[in-house]
Amino acid sequence: MRRLKRPNDKERGAAGVLVAVMMLVLIGAGAMAVDVGQIYAERAQLQNAADAGAMAAAHQCHKAGGCTVTQATAWAQELAGPNSNDGATDIASVDLSVAKQVTVATSTRSGSNGFLTKMFASALNAPPVTVGAHATASFFPPGGGSGFPLAISDQCYNLSAASPTGVVQKISYKPGGTCTGPSGTQIPGGWGWLDQDSPCEATTQTGTNLMGSDPGNNPPSGCKEILDGWAATILAGGEVNVAFPIFDDATNKGQNGNYNIVGYATFKIWGWKFGNNHVYEFRNTKDDPGMNSSLACSAGNDRCIIGQFVKYESIESYTGTPGKDFGTVAIRLIN
Repeated sequence: MRRLKRPNDKERGAAGVLVAVMMLVLIGAGAMAVDVGQIYAERAQLQNAADAGAMAAAHQCHKAGGCTVTQATAWAQELAGPNSNDGATDIASVDLSVAKQVTVATSTRSGSNGFLTKMFASALNAPPVTVGAHATASFFPPGGGSGFPLAISDQCYNLSAASPTGVVQKISYKPGGTCTGPSGTQIPGGWGWLDQDSPCEATTQTGTNLMGSDPGNNPPSGCKEILDGWAATILAGGEVNVAFPIFDDATNKGQNGNYNIVGYATFKIWGWKFGNNHVYEFRNTKDDPGMNSSLACSAGNDRCIIGQFVKYESIESYTGTPGKDFGTVAIRLIN
């Protein structure tokens, strides 16, 4: 029987070296996979923070009528941290150089100088990693949308001066004077009902003269539930802010009438009289809270809506080319 040869002494340990080298490669690859996952997760959190910070700063900058970089940074920081999972997010910069836009850049806060330091690859002498994100929010007057089917004339009221302390006023259905529009048409120019797309809702858009009228004193059908909701909110101490389409001219009359919509203004509603029964009347007499005889709308066929125009920032989606600025803006992320 032939004897098995003993291994050459020079080949001893070769497998051990090979295993050691492969273990180093595998550990490095594993560390890289874990670290890349951490970087992507951190990047996602920073993007959430940048989005929230940009939206918050845009909202506050419009509400305040303007802002500085210092103010915008503070407003962005308030929401940046809470909108990242670890709450460790810094605002790296805020850019206000483009009108009606706010760009916010974020960076990670863990470690020194904004670096991620708890990285497995550091065991292989890899340098720390910095991660960042940015977002741009824009605010602009809406150019279209759906809402309560009531349009208001811009010929009678200074809508562009909307502010939280705006004067409380009564907007009448037939205010008289020059409020029938510049062309003297027969559609009442204080406000007028619009054709509906669905119960108590009309879709409007700026830049057209095709917004049909729905003639008559009383509102279109299907508005009871909405009016009940408004009343319940006000009685509970809340606010009812409604963005109404604004028209600068009207043509024809009755069912053939049209309104030329130029923009949207938000009205903080105190009361109304859209008809002569309980659902269509709310806090419209001089004895109601906050009312007086000049605001009252309680006699006969009088129709009016009572409240004040206010600045308003909405994150709802609007369509169409931006309209005229009446103090209401839509805020959205554009980058």
